[in-house]
Amino acid sequence: MEKSKLLEMNNVGIVVENLDNAISFFTEIGLNLEGRAIIEGEWAGRVTGLGNQSVEIAMMVTPDGHSRLEISKFIIPAIVSDHRTAPVNALGYLRIMFRVDNLDELVSRLIENGAELVGEVVQYENVYRLCYIRGTEGLLIGLAEQL
Repeated sequence: MEKSKLLEMNNVGIVVENLDNAISFFTEIGLNLEGRAIIEGEWAGRVTGLGNQSVEIAMMVTPDGHSRLEISKFIIPAIVSDHRTAPVNALGYLRIMFRVDNLDELVSRLIENGAELVGEVVQYENVYRLCYIRGTEGLLIGLAEQL
């Protein structure tokens, strides 16, 4: 039997309380809403191990069409823990990093819309200017501008 090969990274998933606010936030960054749906039924619970579940999802896609972000709002079952405001050195999945073309303009616009700069905008060698922000619901997002 031939060894399986990785083909692509399909998407990254984030669970939120307010799907509309999350869609607006990621649209402001530059992602496009690809679709929205309710996912429920016993097949879905078999995948997640949660049994009976009902989840509203929004699939966001980057402008190049190569990367997707699946934003989920659980209706059933209830949320059991919250990792959104974990510090940068917490274990587990932490943040998404987006490459942008005008870091200063985007950071200013996001701050005007309620985001917070975590530290400061820094330059890494002659390669990137980058920063972390806390966006909608305190989600940690990295932004990088290639120099």
